[in-house]
Amino acid sequence: MQLYALGLNHHTAPLAIRERVAFQAESLGEALHDLTRAGEVREAAILSTCNRTELYFTAEQAQAAADWLARFHQLSLTEVSPYLYAYPERDAIRHVFRVASGLDSMVIGEPQILGQVKDAVRTAEEAGTLGMLLNKLFQNTFAVAKEVRSSTAIGANIVSMAAASVHLVERIFGHISEQHVLFIGAGEMIELCAAHFAGARPASMTVANRTEERAQELASRFGARTMRLDGIGEVLPKFDVIVSCTAAPLPIVGLGMAERAVKARRHRPMVMVDLAVPRDIEPEIGEMDDVFLYTVDDLAQVVDAGLESRQQAVVEAERIIDTRVDGFLHWLELRGVVPTIRALREQADETRQTELERALRLLRRGDDPEQVIAALAHRLTNKLTHAPSRYLHDAEGERQLEAVQLIGQLLHSARRR
Repeated sequence: MQLYALGLNHHTAPLAIRERVAFQAESLGEALHDLTRAGEVREAAILSTCNRTELYFTAEQAQAAADWLARFHQLSLTEVSPYLYAYPERDAIRHVFRVASGLDSMVIGEPQILGQVKDAVRTAEEAGTLGMLLNKLFQNTFAVAKEVRSSTAIGANIVSMAAASVHLVERIFGHISEQHVLFIGAGEMIELCAAHFAGARPASMTVANRTEERAQELASRFGARTMRLDGIGEVLPKFDVIVSCTAAPLPIVGLGMAERAVKARRHRPMVMVDLAVPRDIEPEIGEMDDVFLYTVDDLAQVVDAGLESRQQAVVEAERIIDTRVDGFLHWLELRGVVPTIRALREQADETRQTELERALRLLRRGDDPEQVIAALAHRLTNKLTHAPSRYLHDAEGERQLEAVQLIGQLLHSARRR
C-alpha cells in the first residue's frame, strides 16, 4: 500500500467543477465508509472546502479513488479527470504539508485551512478510516504548519477572504456606513465576515440561518438582528449587501428572487458575495445590471496584491517543508524494514534458544562446563554466520561486490559498538 493525495482545487478547476465534487459535512462519514468499503482503499481522509476537494489515502494505485470520486458524485470520470491531480508518496506528503501551512491557499498564509484539515482528520477518526500511516502523516502535518507559522512571516499582513469581501463592497458603495448587510449562514466564514463588516460600522446587520440558536449567538456578538432563512425572499429588497456561505446543496438566492428585489429597490445597486461551494447564489444573477456578484474566485484578484510581500516567507516555509518531508520519508523507510528486523531477531532468538537448551542438557549430564560453553559459542558462531557466508559464496559479479560492501559496512558498524 502506498500513500496518495488526489483531488482538485482552485488552481486546477473552475468553481463550476469544484462545487460539483464538494462534500457536505454531514455526508463525510458515509463517504469515507463507502470509499474504503471495497478494500482497494485502506486508510482515508477527505478534505472538502470552498477551494478544494482532496482525498488522502493508502492504496495500491490512485485510480480506484479517482473512479470512486466521480461515481460518488454521479459524474463520469471524463468530466472530472482533466482537473484532477494525483500525488504519490513524496509529492503527497509535501502537498499536505503545504496545504496545512497555507502555501497552497487562494490567500497565501491564511490560517483557516489548518482548522479545516484538523476537522477532516477528526471526521476520519470518528469514521474509523484513519490508520497508523495517515495518523502519523497528519500529526507531522500539524507540527510542520505550526513551525512554518511560528518561524516565518507567512501570516504577516494577511488579507483574508472576509477582509476582501469588505474591500469589494467598498469598491461599489465607497463606504459601508449607510448600507444594510444580510449574512446568510452562521458558520466560521460568516463569523469572520461579520467581524470585518462590523468594524466598518454598517447601518445594520442581519443574520439568517437554519438554526435560530446559532444565528442568535452570532448576532448578539455584533449587535445584529436575526431572521428566518425561509423569509429571505420577502425582505431581500431591504438589503444593500448580501454575504452568503452555507452548506446548502442548492442555491438559496435564485434569479427570480433577485429580479423581484431589484425591481422593489427601483434598481438601486446590490452587492452579493457568495463564499459557498456549492454556490448559494445562482450565477445568472451576476448578469443583472444592478447586481454586483462576487464568488470565491473573484476574491482571489483582491488578495493577490498582498502576495509579493510574503514571497520571502514562502521561500523560508518551503525550506522547512522540504526538510520535514525528508524526515517523514525516513520514518516510512524505517517502518518498511521493521518486519525484516523482527524476522531476523526471531530467527536469531530461535537459534539461541535451541543451542542454550542443548548446552543445559549437556551440563545436567555432567559434561565439562568449559567444553559445553566453548561448544555453545562455536555452534552459535557457525549458525549465525552460515547464511551471509553462503550468500557471499553463491553471489556472482556485481551482486557479489554489493554483498561484500554491505557486509563490510555491517562489520564496521559492529566494531564501532
